[in-house]
Amino acid sequence: MGSLMGLMSLTQSALDADQAAINVTSNNVANQNTAGYTRETVSFVANDAVSLSGYQGSGESVTATEVSQRDRVLEQQLQQQTQGSTASSARLTALQDVESMFGLTSTSSSASSTTLGTAVDGFFSSLTALSANPTDAPTQAAVLTAATTLAAAFNSTSQGLSREVSSLNSQIATTAQQVNGLTATVAQLNQQISELSPNSDAGTLEDARQQAILQLSGIMGVDQVTTQGNGVTLTASDGTVLVSGNQSFSLSTTTVNGNTEIVAGDPPKTLSKDIQGGAIGGMLQARDQDIPPMQTAMDQLAYTLGMAVNTQNEAGTTSSGAAGTAVFTLPSSAAGAAGTISVALTAGSGIATAGAGEGAAGTSNALALANLGSAETTSGKTASGFFSNFIGTLGGTVSSATVADTANTASLAQAQTQRDSLSAVSLDDEATSLTQYQRSYQAASQVFSIVNQLLADTLNLGQESTVA
Repeated sequence: MGSLMGLMSLTQSALDADQAAINVTSNNVANQNTAGYTRETVSFVANDAVSLSGYQGSGESVTATEVSQRDRVLEQQLQQQTQGSTASSARLTALQDVESMFGLTSTSSSASSTTLGTAVDGFFSSLTALSANPTDAPTQAAVLTAATTLAAAFNSTSQGLSREVSSLNSQIATTAQQVNGLTATVAQLNQQISELSPNSDAGTLEDARQQAILQLSGIMGVDQVTTQGNGVTLTASDGTVLVSGNQSFSLSTTTVNGNTEIVAGDPPKTLSKDIQGGAIGGMLQARDQDIPPMQTAMDQLAYTLGMAVNTQNEAGTTSSGAAGTAVFTLPSSAAGAAGTISVALTAGSGIATAGAGEGAAGTSNALALANLGSAETTSGKTASGFFSNFIGTLGGTVSSATVADTANTASLAQAQTQRDSLSAVSLDDEATSLTQYQRSYQAASQVFSIVNQLLADTLNLGQESTVA
């Protein structure tokens, strides 16, 4: 009788174990498309043997019904690749916006095809035409029109770069606010996990925490350290603490020299120069490293070209015999020149076409003005050559950023695949497991029925009045 009761207990344990396994499998299938969900399995562990009055008992049960298939190394690798991919993507987007602003495309990438390049070439072409007919009023007016177009092109270029910086500042400020919500979520989950599962995987709670950290990694670069009680500490790239235990530390923003800067820590300090990775890191790289040299180059070109034209015009006389004056209004230095350059002359007759003592029909100064187009006036290059070099550099920067983004996207996909191979739900695998557990449950049920019948037969001992 004792052996039959032990066998019944064993089959009851098997039924419980198989039912738990079926429940876990069903839960996996239900959460196949849940973001961040980690596949769970069942751990079957044999009971400790018990000896009592000569009776030896053993069995099988489920000691940990839900075990998440999680690898912390793969999880952190996925977070790091996410930081790199979102950073390169955000930077590339900003650079492509700049490229588009200049009118560059995959099929049209030469300086002469851009508005500014066309304006530079058109201005010097109008001076060449004037040197052939220095006293012609329509030709003089055409020079003034070309100068106005050139100044407007410089202004538009400067404004476009400034708008891109303003757009990045706005995006950085908005995105930084998302960080605070995610760090608060991580801190709250730290608290719950420390209370419910301080010494083992926390299942869906840990899934939620890892998903929040993954989303945070897409926004800014963070470092993760596992702490006691199954908690995590998150820090920014420079070590500033964002989450510690059940506490989160908010980011804020301030404006410094017109740019949005991120502030955190106690005492507060600016993090912008230290943030690496994530969308914020990519936007900061574009704003602080990529665009400023472009603005400087445009200012330098506007200033040196304008100064060269002004100096040469002031050296000659107009067709009416008056001394030449400045053609362009410029600031005292190159800084901001592209944004502020304007035409100082009010009439085309102000172009000094004649050299000193040549008279109204003189053309030497008009020729000298036209020759500025082929003179190395800007950093050892002609104005057109300098701008062409600028366009080539911009194209090279966009190209290298595209290559980097492609590589980071591939690395992220690989990291996701590695993580999913362990942690993601496969319907095929779950169907196989479900079939296995169902058959095991059916087998245990059959054994249970047999044992139950044997017990009934034993109790009845052949009597007509029987126990079912």
